[in-house]
Amino acid sequence: MRNEPGRLLITGGSGFLGAKLVELALAQGWDVVATCHSRRPQTPDVHWETLDLRDAAATRRLVEQVTPDVVIHTAYRQEGPDVMAITGEGSAVVAQGAFAVQARLIHLSSDVVFDGERSGRYTETDEPQPVTTYGAAKALSERLVAAAHPGALIVRTSLIYGGPDRPGRHERFVLDVLDGRTEAVFFTDELRCPIEVGDLAAALLELAAIDRSGIVHVAGSDVVSRYEFACLVARAFGRDPSGLRGGPSPAAPRRPRNCALDSQVAQRMLTTRLRGVREVLG
Repeated sequence: MRNEPGRLLITGGSGFLGAKLVELALAQGWDVVATCHSRRPQTPDVHWETLDLRDAAATRRLVEQVTPDVVIHTAYRQEGPDVMAITGEGSAVVAQGAFAVQARLIHLSSDVVFDGERSGRYTETDEPQPVTTYGAAKALSERLVAAAHPGALIVRTSLIYGGPDRPGRHERFVLDVLDGRTEAVFFTDELRCPIEVGDLAAALLELAAIDRSGIVHVAGSDVVSRYEFACLVARAFGRDPSGLRGGPSPAAPRRPRNCALDSQVAQRMLTTRLRGVREVLG
């Protein structure tokens, strides 16, 4: 157990989750170093570093120069030609650097490492079987991180949202559909466990102080379809969900359908409550 905050390196600190981590870590008294890829935030009391995970030498050098007590690795690329290089291989280099300086490492992974073809919830012992490029990159990152840093904690999570006060891209997409800026069918057979960004960030900072390695699932307690999630978002923003269309996911390209995560192991460790989306947005 770590009794008091030390130096924390947050990769992807300018992202949606990263920014919330920076905010909470500062409030808890951490000495925060955060990375960004292009847009450097002007956050007081944070030391910002520009980082390109495709540059392995620079990535490892940065981690070793910062000499953090804890690294929370949130940076990733979800699509495009560099998904494997950034999300997969780049994570391994972060892990190598963290191991070299004996830093605790928390690595963010995803529920889409699973194929989504089972009923019920996935546990930490279920084997990844990704069916998308992003899922394959996250599954690769898990294997590489575990090999490079045996003490790392790999945290699988789900859709991250912020609610009316801090809407993320999932909420903004729903609002774009309602406002006619884009069209979409929200899938009724694709199940996830959305988690509010503040709950996830608080949980990660708690886990930074717990001596645990391996894999743990940290997601919201409710299982909802993409369509139900969109309807909850609409109502939370005072909008009429009747303008949203629901329907089954397409046969191609293949998508994981049921990616519900069992987060009981994490919840027993944490004081942070992993609230369900119906409670947060309802």
